[in-house]
Amino acid sequence: MVIKKAQAAFKEWRLVPAPIRGEIVRQIGLALRDKKEALGALVTLEMGKIYQEGLGEVQEMIDICDFAVGQSRLINGVNLQSERPEHRLSEQYHPLGVVGIVTSYNFPVAVLAWNTALAAIAGDVVVWKPSSKTPLTALATQKIIKDVLIANKVPEGVFNLVVAKSSVMGDNFLADNRIPLLSVTGSTAVGKRVGGIVGKRLGKTILELGGNNAVIISPKADIQMAIMSTVFGTVGTAGQRCTTTRRVIIHEDIYEEVKTKFVSAYEKIVPKIGNPLNEDYLVGPLIDNGSVELFKNAVESVEKEGGKILFGGEVLNGEGYESGNYVVPCIAEAENHFEIVQEETFAPIVYLLKYKGDITNAIEIQNDVPQGLSSACFTLDVREAETFLSLAGSDCGIANVNLGTSGAEIGGAFGGEKDTGGGRESGSDAWKIYMRRQTNTINYGAELPLAQGIKFDI
Repeated sequence: MVIKKAQAAFKEWRLVPAPIRGEIVRQIGLALRDKKEALGALVTLEMGKIYQEGLGEVQEMIDICDFAVGQSRLINGVNLQSERPEHRLSEQYHPLGVVGIVTSYNFPVAVLAWNTALAAIAGDVVVWKPSSKTPLTALATQKIIKDVLIANKVPEGVFNLVVAKSSVMGDNFLADNRIPLLSVTGSTAVGKRVGGIVGKRLGKTILELGGNNAVIISPKADIQMAIMSTVFGTVGTAGQRCTTTRRVIIHEDIYEEVKTKFVSAYEKIVPKIGNPLNEDYLVGPLIDNGSVELFKNAVESVEKEGGKILFGGEVLNGEGYESGNYVVPCIAEAENHFEIVQEETFAPIVYLLKYKGDITNAIEIQNDVPQGLSSACFTLDVREAETFLSLAGSDCGIANVNLGTSGAEIGGAFGGEKDTGGGRESGSDAWKIYMRRQTNTINYGAELPLAQGIKFDI
């Protein structure tokens, strides 16, 4: 029923001029501005990230709306040079149709906006399936959008929400031929299943999957800057970002110094673990007890494989921690080849790894995992920085110098390589994935020359 309604709405929505579609998105951005504090607080209440991060997530929604408004006047094609006389060769873009969007609990609303704002200005309609762990933020967001749509007499079915468990709306959603594009955020295992089902029907996907993100700290780095940035990358959102820093690769000459400073920084974090609505705290809870078990298992696994726990790893209890979902972020010494290090644990555990020699050795360690989302290198040496960003450098979709792995801006395309899925969302030219590309040739002459000089005379 929802898909049929979306299909009917698409036939009307695609005919609305793109700048007018952009005006609707602009108004959605304004509505989000009005509700920023309330929606940010709801994100914190339901998901558990600190209030500042909840506000930041809503700000991402506002920012991508602003971006999409501008893009609505810049949906462009290209004129090409025809080899045939009196012919014009060009390319243009048309909307795809129904776009399915599956979002994760860790960014319950921002990722929806990344996709929806661009899909809407492209002329598509969307069907959103949020995480069943965060239905309230989904309902609140849909209400904000709905009020704008009603005020502008937008046909029902352009923005659709279905709150359901994957057992109810899962493989059947993915296999639906009426949905040409599915954007899915989740684990690598989920992404492989999605890719298999959608690929079988030759549908398109945007897959934003697991990350195993590393920071390289060179002897030529500003050590204090590296520590401050990397600590946010490891404990922000209680380690539940796909861009969370999972590995820190440190040169042996500065390893002990960096390790000591890391532990010292974490000691200052512990008193600031608590109620995420209290702005005195920096780290909130994990989403549920299942995530706590994954965290505990990772701590045990690294020790079993020969690693060493340097700090944290405990589950907090007592007053203020009654849920059992609060943990002390963990620092562990490990080796990159450890099975647990090769995996992504969606919790605040970071592995300190040591490298010798030059930056190429560190890059080799960084790239030696299945995932390829975000990466960072701290160095004040231009040769090291450029090597890290070169074709022989980081194999990730995101590579930063002198800032951490977490906190991407909406202006750049977001996504990763390898087991991260290869998808791109948000800024740059990511809008193109929401459209179908068409090549056009117009003959405005009186002759019918064939391409490649072929002669076919009757």
